Amino acid sequence: MKKIALITALVAMSAMTGCASILNDKTQAVNVSASNGKEITGTVDGATFKAPGVVNLTRENKNKVFLVTTEGCAKETVAEKGVDGKFFINILTGGTFGSSTDYSTEKMWRYSENVVVSCK
Repeated sequence: MKKIALITALVAMSAMTGCASILNDKTQAVNVSASNGKEITGTVDGATFKAPGVVNLTRENKNKVFLVTTEGCAKETVAEKGVDGKFFINILTGGTFGSSTDYSTEKMWRYSENVVVSCK
């Protein structure tokens, strides 16, 4: 009887968690570079960055705008949000509870792994 209760509890807990919430960090590492291969600087989400390099973006339900201060480069480059594939797996396996957990933690969002700023 204890085994059945334990198994039932484990199944219930796994149904209430989200795959993306468990497997994804709150931030995502994104490679940022310039189209001409030179160093650029700017801000994203109020934090400064230098590229080429890796920038950690907080996962949230909005696009990220890279504001570049380097002369000769596009002033704004957008990294569009998308839904991580783990979210769709969770809908099939975790149902409403798991997918709503992923949505509420905002860990279901992802950005392109590479952002290239257009420069002359």
